[in-house]
Amino acid sequence: MNIHEYQGKSILKSFGVAVQEGIVAETPEQAVEAAKKVMETHKCDGVVIKAQIHAGGRGKGGGVKFAPNLEKAKEVATNIIGMQLITPQTSKEGKKVHKVLVAQDVYYPGASPTKEFYMSILLNRTTGKNIIMYSTEGGMDIEHVAETTPHLIWKEEIDPKVGLRDFQCRKVAFNLGLSGNAFKEMTKFVASLYNAYVSIDASLFEINPVLKTSDDKIIAVDAKVTLDDNALYRHKDIEAMRDELEENPIDVEARKAELNYVKLDGNVGCMVNGAGLAMATMDIIKLSGGDPANFLDVGGTANAERVEKAFRIILKDKNVKAILVNIFGGIVRCDRVAQGIVDAYKNMGSIPVPIIVRLQGTNAEEAKKLIEASGLKVYSAILLQEAADLVKKVINN
Repeated sequence: MNIHEYQGKSILKSFGVAVQEGIVAETPEQAVEAAKKVMETHKCDGVVIKAQIHAGGRGKGGGVKFAPNLEKAKEVATNIIGMQLITPQTSKEGKKVHKVLVAQDVYYPGASPTKEFYMSILLNRTTGKNIIMYSTEGGMDIEHVAETTPHLIWKEEIDPKVGLRDFQCRKVAFNLGLSGNAFKEMTKFVASLYNAYVSIDASLFEINPVLKTSDDKIIAVDAKVTLDDNALYRHKDIEAMRDELEENPIDVEARKAELNYVKLDGNVGCMVNGAGLAMATMDIIKLSGGDPANFLDVGGTANAERVEKAFRIILKDKNVKAILVNIFGGIVRCDRVAQGIVDAYKNMGSIPVPIIVRLQGTNAEEAKKLIEASGLKVYSAILLQEAADLVKKVINN
């Protein structure tokens, strides 16, 4: 789950990470009040208005602007709120901006010399260890830095069983070329940041830039925070931060129906029970000459209501030319699943694309007979190869 910058900063701050302070606003009028309060509280002559969307590169699309006074703050907020912001990390349609963060100016005149760094924490799935990745080249595209000057990127691996050690924090600060109070501040920053990452079950922290101020303070000017969906049951307060306006409406609908759904770019819809079977199903679709249009796991309760919701979600994708239902009947009986498919088909009135149903396991033969006797336009199979041949047949017609 992704959250906004202002939400990520609030989490970091709760763990003792110093951040660029700010107030969120949803209207230009709120932005002016926020700007007034920020400038008074932090004794700065201007504010930075930052679009809040789930995508990076906002500045390149015009979503981050400096406002030296209240009049300019209102003008900038008016232009940003409601705009369709296109960045290198959005689709070509971009994302609509519903709110902005009015943040203190940490680059005020006379604040130099300042220095920007890059820092992120993520999991190395190959080694099973967390990685702190950091660079002296903050505020830039880290991908470009990695490609052109890879020697300017360092990685520090942390064994989760041991945790982050003090010498590793000092190593990060040393590699970033810091000394004196800035060195001490960076070691504290790294320790607090890692503690936050582990404590909230995050899958990614990306702080770009991390700023060394003129008085040697270390603060997070930006905060990209991604949470592990599988751990959200332990963090209800963070789950409540979810902004459904930033998510695909189909994904939102699927989640509310408790369906595991991921949209893909193909032409054959998939409905399965079990993640491993879903992967195998997508492989068989590919081998049959088609392309999977989605990953959809209905779980162990494939009743008529659940199956109907799954069908409706799959059919929202206009690229779908056929649907392959691949169910293994272990705990759930295949004949009950088959009856659920038949009932769902009838409840929907009609389904405009061919449906291939492959049921294997408990009462698979009975399920096949049930579907064939229904008189519906449903192709039945028991073996994976049969299902693959039927997929190839219907998408080539």
